[in-house]
Amino acid sequence: MLAALKRYPTTVNLLLLTTFVLTLSRAITLPYLVVYLSESFQLSISHIGLLIGGALIAASLLSLYGGHLVDNLRSYSVVISATLVFALAFVAAIASRSATLFFLCLVLINLALAVVDIASKAGFCALLPVEERAEVFAIKYTLSNLGYAIGPLLGVALLELDGHLPFLMSAAMGLAMCLAYHRLADRSLQPSERQQPGAGFMQVCLGLARDRRLVCFTLGGALSAVVFGQFTAYLSQYLVVTASASEAARLVGVLVTTNAVTVIALQYLIGRRIARQQLMPWLMAGMALFIVGLLGFSVAGSALAWCLAMVVFTLGEIIVIPAEYMFIDLIAPEHLRGVYYGAQNLSNLGAALGPMMVGLVLGHLVPVLVFYLMVLAVLLAGLFYYLGTRGPLQA
Repeated sequence: MLAALKRYPTTVNLLLLTTFVLTLSRAITLPYLVVYLSESFQLSISHIGLLIGGALIAASLLSLYGGHLVDNLRSYSVVISATLVFALAFVAAIASRSATLFFLCLVLINLALAVVDIASKAGFCALLPVEERAEVFAIKYTLSNLGYAIGPLLGVALLELDGHLPFLMSAAMGLAMCLAYHRLADRSLQPSERQQPGAGFMQVCLGLARDRRLVCFTLGGALSAVVFGQFTAYLSQYLVVTASASEAARLVGVLVTTNAVTVIALQYLIGRRIARQQLMPWLMAGMALFIVGLLGFSVAGSALAWCLAMVVFTLGEIIVIPAEYMFIDLIAPEHLRGVYYGAQNLSNLGAALGPMMVGLVLGHLVPVLVFYLMVLAVLLAGLFYYLGTRGPLQA
């Protein structure tokens, strides 16, 4: 990985660093967010879930327009603006005296992170040859998982000093990254070669809706995100129902660590080998690993069994996410890469819906059916992926 980073253009490394720093900054506040909302606004757990999930859904929908901006503005301007909004939104969140204002701040934080993510992917495609893109996507995903592994630990440490420090640290890191990008970035970079400069956002959206492959792949991505997008949430729900709350918390902590270690150790090694010419076999392998992992969860009777199932499940995640990036890279026209990657972010809707569906199952049916419901989602995702890859793809 270090060898790859050394040969990349400075702007590629800067984009990787920007997404990593912003992801780390976002992850710092994760351990405290629920507690902060409860203590500051006296919200119930159900209302907190709606606020956090609603902010993610709103940001995912708005990121489609963010992708449109990436296609029509200089990458430099978009990234600088997004990182500045990211930092200011954390400051505004601390100053918020109402849950509504805090919700808007959370939407802006998630949206800014999504826009930088889209601009980075579009920048990779503009700056690197086709054969090197799988590797840079694998590096990006590895760094993101590293951020989510380190961030909560740093957030807990800051929380011991002062309740506002996690938010202030996140704001400071976002502002520092904004200043660094302002100083070091290539200001002339324009990721997309606009062939239709007059196309408005609604016209672009209609064009996206007519792209059968994108629609199928977005549906497949949303269904697969139901399975892996917030797996900690539905595993926690299942374990709280089938075991004690303390046992659930302990086991979920072990599983999160297992997932993070597996991703960090193997993501780059596997992700860089995903070939553009064999995306469907790779995707189906990822889907199969998801199913094996889910079935392992359904019969696990010990912490070791749960961890082994999580390793298999994580291997599926390691394959599917870079393969999704590569597929969008294949089908996106050069002048619309940003908005295509924005459409890919709509898969977050599946991640938000997953815990809701699981809650309904646990409330009315046998708990173990949760995992069979997830297997069904994987099978449907595989079907949509298959439909999306039918016919010739770009070389």
